[in-house]
Amino acid sequence: MQPELETSDFGRTHPVHHEEAEKFPKTVAPDAEAALASAADEEPAPSYAEELGDDGRQINYRTLEWWQAGVIMIAETVSLGILSLPAVLATIGLVPGIILILFMSLLSGYSGYVLFQFRQQYPWVQSFGDAAEVLGRPLGMARVFQEVVGWAQALFQIFVMGSHLLTWTICLNTLSDGSTCTIVWAVVGVFAFWVLNTPRTLKYAGYMSFLSFFSIFTAVMMTLIDVAVERPIGSASIDVTRQLGFTSAFLAVTNIAIAFSGHSCFFGIMAEFKKPEDWPKALGLLQFCDTALYLVASVVIYVYVGPGVPSPALTAAGSPKIRKAIWGVAIPTIVIAGVIYGHVAAKYVFVRLFGHTKHVAKRTVFGTVAWLLLTLGLWVVAMIIAESIPVFNDLLGIVCALFVSWFSYGLPGAMWLFLYKGQWFRGWRRALLFGANVVLFLTGLALCVLGLWVSGDSIAHTKSAKPWSCKSNAP
Repeated sequence: MQPELETSDFGRTHPVHHEEAEKFPKTVAPDAEAALASAADEEPAPSYAEELGDDGRQINYRTLEWWQAGVIMIAETVSLGILSLPAVLATIGLVPGIILILFMSLLSGYSGYVLFQFRQQYPWVQSFGDAAEVLGRPLGMARVFQEVVGWAQALFQIFVMGSHLLTWTICLNTLSDGSTCTIVWAVVGVFAFWVLNTPRTLKYAGYMSFLSFFSIFTAVMMTLIDVAVERPIGSASIDVTRQLGFTSAFLAVTNIAIAFSGHSCFFGIMAEFKKPEDWPKALGLLQFCDTALYLVASVVIYVYVGPGVPSPALTAAGSPKIRKAIWGVAIPTIVIAGVIYGHVAAKYVFVRLFGHTKHVAKRTVFGTVAWLLLTLGLWVVAMIIAESIPVFNDLLGIVCALFVSWFSYGLPGAMWLFLYKGQWFRGWRRALLFGANVVLFLTGLALCVLGLWVSGDSIAHTKSAKPWSCKSNAP
């Protein structure tokens, strides 16, 4: 299934398609050809900064070891997802909740591997927009697919940035007992997130991600210990299964789906690997850590708190002082995970604007100013989203329905079907994989269509929070 290869101007290889000798799409950064190493190469391909020669101003984008990437993905995936899962179990019951967490973990892990397979075939792909351009070629709609999916990816990441800003305001209101207007905390958050988004590569986020992981792990452990000792909210009665309306049940499913929704950043992270072939190691580290944390945290918190468990779950602690301590410990993960999404979104937009100029490869004054203004603008848009949809679960539901459904499930399934077109039933293993990827695609379609309906219905009936309000949003 590998495409034919020809030697590029840099002495390396890139795909040649039988239809025509296609150029790289305009969204690809100047380091794209340098990312293409022949199968015989043992050393990682150099960055485009090294190709151009080092004059002290080049930017090396290929800096990530697999373990650094794994920690980055844990930081950007676990932070928000883990906060809603105990309430999910309270909604749908203990056993269905555990089964759904395991099922969505399996699906999301496999879909992450499919993205790796796709990028092996098309090594210049650095975003879902690039991948969609490939999918659209047989239909003669390559540019349309590229624009729609690429900007949808950026919009999704901005929505997730908004989720982190919303969580930031909940955190600061909890710590301050609501002493300051929520909008003021949002503005403070914009500045804090923006300052950390000023670096142009994920290298620094890799170092910060260790702090992020330690932060969310410690905060969750503090919550588990507190609820196990204090049993703070009502009785500890639990439901093994529950009967409930469709809207509540499916909204719970979307919250589980978004807990495994880091896929929109995967191509961007792969593009910064020193050795892209190490991706399965990073993916395995992510899936093991997030699934284990999700199961332990959601089950223990739900069992000890009972049906009244709040969302975000860090507010489940009984003592106000303990709640404040937990939220204080959680600040790094709230911020750093949002910064990772902000980086990937900003990099996509920046490359679309300046992809064929020296401003991507070098630290020019113009490029630096443009990056700073772009990241600031994205965080302002994220604040508008956070203040317009001020309910945590409802915002996650909308994000899942519009975007996670496709980036984590639907599109990876379509990519596999595209890669193996005409060979779907060549052997029983391939037939099983065909069925798995059809399930992936149908899961994405169901999450999108049904998720939009139930999220809209939930927002319409939510009266506990008003948009753009100074009132504290701490549970």
